[in-house]
Amino acid sequence: MSITNELLNTVLRHAGQEVSRKEFLSMAGRGLAVGVAAGALASCQDKPGATAAAAVPTTGTPASQVDASTTYTAADGQKVPSSEAVSPPAKVPADVNKPIELEAWKSDVDPKSALTPTPLPPDQRVGYALVGLGHLTLEELLPAFGQCKKSKPVALVSGSPEKLKKVAQQYDIKPESCYSYADYDKLKDNPEVKVIYIVLPNSMHAEYTIRGAKAGKHILCEKPMANSAKECEQMIDACKKANVKLMIAYRIQYEPYNREVRQMIRDNKYGKVKYIQAQNSQSSANPDHWRHKKALAGGGALPDIGLYCLNTARFLLGTEPTEVFGYSYSTPGNPLFKEIEEVMSWQMRFPDGIIVDNITHYNTHDSRFYRVNAERGWIHLNNAYAYKGQQLQTSHAEGPAKMENHITLSSKNQFAAEMDHFSECVLANKDPHTPGEEGLQDQRIMEAIYQSAREGRPVKLAPVQGTDVFRGPEPKEA
Repeated sequence: MSITNELLNTVLRHAGQEVSRKEFLSMAGRGLAVGVAAGALASCQDKPGATAAAAVPTTGTPASQVDASTTYTAADGQKVPSSEAVSPPAKVPADVNKPIELEAWKSDVDPKSALTPTPLPPDQRVGYALVGLGHLTLEELLPAFGQCKKSKPVALVSGSPEKLKKVAQQYDIKPESCYSYADYDKLKDNPEVKVIYIVLPNSMHAEYTIRGAKAGKHILCEKPMANSAKECEQMIDACKKANVKLMIAYRIQYEPYNREVRQMIRDNKYGKVKYIQAQNSQSSANPDHWRHKKALAGGGALPDIGLYCLNTARFLLGTEPTEVFGYSYSTPGNPLFKEIEEVMSWQMRFPDGIIVDNITHYNTHDSRFYRVNAERGWIHLNNAYAYKGQQLQTSHAEGPAKMENHITLSSKNQFAAEMDHFSECVLANKDPHTPGEEGLQDQRIMEAIYQSAREGRPVKLAPVQGTDVFRGPEPKEA
């Protein structure tokens, strides 16, 4: 803003004259306006009770003080209406981890805006090595780093040199930070790598976790944790001996809608929970995929997608099941299910008489939901286990009316949320929310479900006292 405009605006604010800038300049002329403005300002300051002009905030100029009657003239002489460029008022904390607070613009009748993102500078983010370049890594994990605040990809491990080269170019990974499986242990010598994210067939989780821990790197491992409880125990022991952190990638526990349902349950919003119905099903087509090989996958629908029903129920309730009863089936002659189960249906009995009824299927149209049935209402989450598209609905009675509500929350990338949580744990030296013990407990329960399906009887589980026994501190919500 020129000195003319500054003085003019100051005069108008003090004198309260209803005259536009154009009218003022046409009466006084640009040169005269400077003198008049200066004199008028001095006169205003001499008046009894007059105060100095309000200081303009250093973070921005209020809209009432912006001169909007300007013109932009291009080099070719073309003129278009314009306005003065100003920055909106804001509070800017010195701490890089605290969000910038922008001026308010929404009323209380609409949802509040989320806090502004607070990404760490790239050189302060935790570096990840991704092991395995399959569907999950290429379709979800690598793109998710674009929404991470504290995490970045710095290394890749793959058995395909062609994929390795192409993906490294796409995500600006240094050639010297690309490894084959034979070179995996050389990650030890890469100081940029703080975390190894294992995205391999289930049968490889134990080996690559143990080797990664011996290389001195923290481990984020995909679920299911392994193919047996014994392998899970070995993974936990190896990480403890190496003094590195181990987290299992239960993305649902970091997803806003599932966390909202858990809070409703913990707050007894509709009274005590009585039973839960859960389903996670999809259709598969390739019998040669590793998920259909028992030696690689450890099982079929149960450990791959049924695990979401199992783990989410434990997460929501906070307690542990005391008994399971399972039923399994595979269509004879279907090449997809020569080695693994097509469907698993099972019930889990929790303390206080809560029953959780689950079903998972590898040969139906996708369906991913659960319904929590409580004393005075129910909570239904559709697409509960999907990567996105959650739909939360509740129902309860108010007098003669049955109230059904649809609740919309700000969505988050689940993979970015879980990776940033682990990065926070590394940076602040905290235990992860979903440590190896959480994965071990799920594996023990799945083994009991398989035993029940084989023997055709309920199987009791070792009693566990307390709430959230196998979980670490809660993740940051921001």
